[in-house]
Amino acid sequence: MGAQHKVALITGASAGIGKAAGLALVAAGWKVTFTARRGELLNQAAEQCGADNALAVITDVGQPESVKRAFDQTVEKFGRLDLLFNNAGRGAPPVPLDELPYETWLDVVNANLNGMFLCTQAAFRIFKRQDPQGGRIINNGSISAQVPRPFSAPYTATKHAVTGLTKSIALDGRAHDICACQIDIGNAATEMTEPMSRGILQPNGDTIVEPRMDVQHVADTIVHMASLPPNANVLNITLMATKMPYVGRG
Repeated sequence: MGAQHKVALITGASAGIGKAAGLALVAAGWKVTFTARRGELLNQAAEQCGADNALAVITDVGQPESVKRAFDQTVEKFGRLDLLFNNAGRGAPPVPLDELPYETWLDVVNANLNGMFLCTQAAFRIFKRQDPQGGRIINNGSISAQVPRPFSAPYTATKHAVTGLTKSIALDGRAHDICACQIDIGNAATEMTEPMSRGILQPNGDTIVEPRMDVQHVADTIVHMASLPPNANVLNITLMATKMPYVGRG
């Protein structure tokens, strides 16, 4: 099946990594559903691609009915689904663990983990019933799926959980030609990582400016992973700014 017939749904696609990946997939011939909570930015992203190639659906990934609506509208417009990029997520203010409000913990878990599960479940249902069967799910794990930053317990815990979800998708999806990938991204230049250009706290207590990489490198990698044939898969990849303080961190 050529890329011109393939359909992707991206969460957190109004800006940053999600938007860049969506634009890159459309440029590669895909049809893309852009989903996020910020409607104006979401519509701007989809409008860059043209109405025939893109769909914008305001979606809260932590709400089951909102997720269902996004997937239903995708199939209604494009006829099928070949790729889910589970990109939506959020962090929490960097405070000592014992000072973190429980409500903040729940908000991060709902966005980063529950939302990813709900979208994965919706994609599974489509992948299993369509013809040809199957599809690919790419989860945004983040470097924090491997090592923490200071005062990041909610984000780090959910991103470690994403790794378990990715492996479960890979196992449970095998019989239905559903494959799972995880991309652990370090310091892509987006709005979310802007504080790194001004200096960010390190484990030894210092605050330093961290190098960042062009977000286009992430988008290009997503296109590569998405474009592999069903019998080949990138189970896990770490993509990072070469000189960021990752190796040795912790």
